Amino acid sequence: MRKKGKRTRQLKALLLFGLILTLVLMLIVSTVGRQEFNTPHKLALEVLGRAQSGASHVGGFFKTFWRNYTTLINIREENERLKEELRKYKAATTSYREAVATNVRLTKLLEFKETLPPPTLTAQIIGKDPSQWFKTMIIDRGSSDGVENGMPAVITEGIVGQVVNTSPHYAKILLANDPNSAIDAVIQKNRVQGIIKGNGTGFDLNYVLKNVEVAQGDEVVTSGLGTIFPKGLMIGTVTSVTRSRRGMFQNITVQPAIDFSQLEQVIIVMKKASLAE
Repeated sequence: MRKKGKRTRQLKALLLFGLILTLVLMLIVSTVGRQEFNTPHKLALEVLGRAQSGASHVGGFFKTFWRNYTTLINIREENERLKEELRKYKAATTSYREAVATNVRLTKLLEFKETLPPPTLTAQIIGKDPSQWFKTMIIDRGSSDGVENGMPAVITEGIVGQVVNTSPHYAKILLANDPNSAIDAVIQKNRVQGIIKGNGTGFDLNYVLKNVEVAQGDEVVTSGLGTIFPKGLMIGTVTSVTRSRRGMFQNITVQPAIDFSQLEQVIIVMKKASLAE
């Protein structure tokens, strides 16, 4: 049965091939000379024309499909290449902006350093104390660099704090907004003296008598007393003034001139002064 079915399929294929061959031969013969096409010739031409038209459409479809496919592949590759270049350019732009910002910041810091009494030392902030009880930072300079307890830390915008502990290569700075910090200060416009105390976020200006005129916006600077901070460094700006019925002094709050959360470098003024002073 299998052999018979196979022979039948072969016979059908042979007949189909013979029919197509006959039509091709009739078309070839019909093209010789100038005789008119008869019905068989026309039939053969019609069949071959349809076959060629179909083959042409199929070939054109696959050709267009392949062209679109290769174009799409090229577009994807180009897109990935452009994305990679964009990432590189963004990274380069970010690095460039950071380099420019660092250069501007360090230039200002160096210019400010020239106005301070020598010797001075620039240090990088490398860590912060996670404790909620103390406001401190760690710098990458220590006793081997000449850093000692009590030395003040400042930046261009104002005071930062004082060195409270050192090791050979590192030192801890107590920030000026820490409640344990106290700095001699003066209101710049009228030279009234007081003591700046940290309150955790900003400052309180203590021991200013009630009969002294103090207003919001008044600037507060270091007085130079106590031989710790150089005279005239910016501390902050008065934000509120309250005169209570009791007591001799006003309640004054001061907004720090610097943002303690964004410190990166500081200048250590290498003057010997104890914390007791």
